[in-house]
Parts: sequence; structure tokens; C-alpha cells
Amino acid sequence: MKRVHAFNLTALLIAASLAGLTADPAVAVELELKQGDRIVFLGDSITAGGVREKGYVTLVSQAIARQHAGLGIEVIGAGISGNKVPDCQARLQRDVLDKKPTVVVIYIGINDVWHWSRNAGTPKGDFEKGLLDLIQRSREAGARVILCTPSVIGEKTDGSNPSDEMLDEYSAISRKVAEQTGVKLLDLRGKFLAHLKAHNQANEAKNVLTTDGVHLNDAGNRFVADCVLQSLGVASAADGQLLRHVVLFKFKDDITAEQTRAIVDAFAALPGKIDAIVDFEYGTDVSIEGKADGFTHGFLVSFRDVAGRAEYLPHPAHQEFVQLVGPQVDKVLVFDYWTRR
Repeated sequence: MKRVHAFNLTALLIAASLAGLTADPAVAVELELKQGDRIVFLGDSITAGGVREKGYVTLVSQAIARQHAGLGIEVIGAGISGNKVPDCQARLQRDVLDKKPTVVVIYIGINDVWHWSRNAGTPKGDFEKGLLDLIQRSREAGARVILCTPSVIGEKTDGSNPSDEMLDEYSAISRKVAEQTGVKLLDLRGKFLAHLKAHNQANEAKNVLTTDGVHLNDAGNRFVADCVLQSLGVASAADGQLLRHVVLFKFKDDITAEQTRAIVDAFAALPGKIDAIVDFEYGTDVSIEGKADGFTHGFLVSFRDVAGRAEYLPHPAHQEFVQLVGPQVDKVLVFDYWTRR
């Protein structure tokens, strides 16, 4: 059950200053893990890198082992650099089905688009038929399937990455296939775009979630792991920690008490509207040190993972609140951190 209560702002600032920082949307329906599940991740170089020490496949495996040790679940990476859908079809039996998976996670599509830059991409019809083939054969082998949309080829948020339009088209095909077949969809394309919109204000082409616009950096691996874990009904890759989102307001001098109350009430109502919020606190400054610098109201919003925050920021209820508070605020301070013990 979510907690919504007031807190001492001074204590919040002390806790935030001592907390360590971690760099930084998941599916609505959970896939229940079962005893002896064997999860195989099929993909390209992103998945090949995912089996490294800080890779997303490794993080998923570690989180499942911590939280479901008694189920004896095995996690296997089957990514090969440069692979497209036809390559995955050709090696599905050898690299996936022969391993007797009970869950197959298909994360493919980047190279099917990217390789069109050298006229070697996958035609849309072949891409769709290939995904259908991968799903059908995996199901015939007894596996449940999670189908991911391809993520990004460039992290710019203004639509100026050269492959944006085509990548959106191929992502739409993946969504269509998931709907047609009834498999679980993990819309990484949508999740990445929402996260980048909130965290790439400089419109950089890389270094937010990727090293080069495609391949995941540490933050990107954590992000993808969190999305996958949520789709599997498992808590964050962050070892049970919570992601705290601290918001401090310095209101304009002419704000009325009624306007202030309306803002506080509207913020406090968000946990009832946005499921990603798992805890919420708020309060006013009572410090005796005189260092608040005009900030009078503080709010602490908590999420289980970066995927939860990525869902929260563009959520219509949050955006409506932003429109309400914007004209009344002189300054805003936002500070995010992972809890440490």
C-alpha cells in the first residue's frame, strides 16, 4: 500500500546529501515465473553485451536469483553481433530451442533498420514474417514469449536521428505482431523515447543510455534490465533499493495561500493516479540554519526502478500538475538518488 504523508524538509535534505547517486516505459501485465524456468534472450550485439558483468541479461539473472532463489531459474543470453531477424530465424533451433527454454525474450530489430544505410536491411514484409516465425516456433516448443520493440539508433529527442522514422515503422510492426499473436509486448522503443525526453535536455546523440547511440552503457543496461524484470513480475535490478525523486519549490512572492494549497493537494493526489509511485512524502521547511534559499515546500516521490520514473514523468496526470504549478514557481530543484543503507 502506498504511503502519503508529510515529512521534515530538513531531514530530507540531510538524507539526500548523504545518499549515493546512481546514473540513470515495462509492460502492464506481469508474466508469472515458474519453478525451473529457463529464460533465453535472443538478440544482436546489445544482447551479446548483455551477458557481461554489468549487462542487462546479467542484471536480470542476479535479480531473479536474489528474489526467487527457490525456483531454480536459469537465464541464458543468445545474442550475436550484427544479427537481424533472418539470422535469428536461422539459428533459433541451435541457440534457443535446443536449450529447452520456457521463456524466450526476443529483442531484435536494430540491425534490420540500421543496415539499410548500406542497403542490407530487412524488408518490412520479411521482418514481420520473421517475427511471426520466431514466435510460432518458440511457442510450439512450449515457451512463453516476450517480444521487444527495437530501442534507439541515436538518442536525440527532436526526431533528427537519421533512422528515427524507419525505426518507428519497424517498431509498429513489432507491436502489431505482438497484438496479433497475443504474446507479451515490451515496448522498449516507447520506454527509451520517454526516458530520453525527460533526461536528454541537451539533445545529445549518445551517452544517456548508450555509448554510441545504439549499444547500452551502464545506465542503459540498468534501464533495460528494469523493464524486463517488471515484465517478468520481478522487482528492480537495483537490489531492492528505491529510486527517490526529490522536488523542491520556491514559489513566486505574489502566490496566495489558496494557490499554494491547491498545488500541494494536486501533488499529493498523484500517487492515486500513477501506479508507478510506490511512496510519497511532502512537507514545508522548518530548518533553523537559514540555508533554504527561499525553497519552502519539498516533495519526495519514490519508484521501484527507472522504468517507473520513465512512466511517471510523461504521464498525463503529472503533465497536468506541471501545467498547474509552472506559473506559480520562481525556482525548482530536482534531485534523484538510489536509497542506500
